[in-house]
Amino acid sequence: MKYVVTYQSVPDFEALADQHFPAHLDHLQKFHQRGTMLAMGPLQEPYNGEGLGVFTSQEAAEEFVATDPFVVNGVIAKHTIRAWQEGFLPGPDAADQQS
Repeated sequence: MKYVVTYQSVPDFEALADQHFPAHLDHLQKFHQRGTMLAMGPLQEPYNGEGLGVFTSQEAAEEFVATDPFVVNGVIAKHTIRAWQEGFLPGPDAADQQS
């Protein structure tokens, strides 16, 4: 079981996000290096400040959100944490088979 975090930013988030991005990036790297954050990034089209992250446990997802500079400093208006049951994981040689 994995846990998915979704973010919705405040209106006109870009200036505030730019201000807190260095600390947010450090935060991302800390959780990634620990191995508890598997993926994180902004959703595109439209680019409106929504983001998505995948974590190895509910505790890691909750800790990330509680201490994320984007949340602490008001860039994020709303977040959700939901359990996600993976349905398919490619094998280590899946990329070779697509060639």
